[in-house]
Amino acid sequence: MAPALFVLSIFVILPILYAVFLSFHKVQLLGGIEYEFIGLRNFARLRSDERVWIALKNTIEYVAIVVPAQTILALVMAVTLNSGIRGRNLWRILYFLPTVTSSAVLTLIFMWIYNTNGLLNDFLGFLGLPTYNWLGDPAVALRSIMIMNIWSTAPFFMVIYLAALQGIPRSVYEAAELDGANGWQQFIRITVPLLKPVTFFVVAMGIIGTFQLFDQSYIFSGGTGGPNNATLTVVLLIYQAVFRTLQMGYGAAIAFSLAALIILLTLIQRRWFGGEID
Repeated sequence: MAPALFVLSIFVILPILYAVFLSFHKVQLLGGIEYEFIGLRNFARLRSDERVWIALKNTIEYVAIVVPAQTILALVMAVTLNSGIRGRNLWRILYFLPTVTSSAVLTLIFMWIYNTNGLLNDFLGFLGLPTYNWLGDPAVALRSIMIMNIWSTAPFFMVIYLAALQGIPRSVYEAAELDGANGWQQFIRITVPLLKPVTFFVVAMGIIGTFQLFDQSYIFSGGTGGPNNATLTVVLLIYQAVFRTLQMGYGAAIAFSLAALIILLTLIQRRWFGGEID
């Protein structure tokens, strides 16, 4: 175990401990690294920083919409593929392609689609529907990222659901059919309850992943979180604090506050939804 523990210590444990150290200090980088102990002032500053609350609001809105949407979509796709449709191996490949594609590449493709003269507005105009400035309008910029990420992340969770569905004995459904249960009743009373542990895992992973939204927001806005802070997320704010304004201590404080929030939400979710199968 020594090699694995050594790698874990160098690349995980020591950076975390160093980040804890930074969160209690003001760091001077120019002219030599200097540390000034300031206690909890970095954490206290979070309350009065307007951009922190904007980033937190955007992130929570993103999580609240993307996690349920990608979970439901993943379950629907998994049930469809598990129903024995023709060519399901081909559909599995097509569904899973977005997951194995680079996030940066997908973002650039969607930026082309979202362009004011891009494919999406051309399609909406063809249907006689209103078009939008998907990248420049603060009202829809974050929704643009939501749509892209729901489409690209749902296939990963679909595979997890599909594996769980294939582990449910067929005899359970046959017994329900003998009792007169139709397809919808089987889904609600058999499939959904038996998938409860898997759903907990999918939702937990979804919450952790969505709270860490960074690359799409960075590429869409050029690192600014625009337009008008509409795509500013907590992780992007951490990046700006550390790499643009060189406030490493403040960035570490934001990071640990985000980690505490994710842990709290995961514990609440486990308390309410992570129990045994009913």
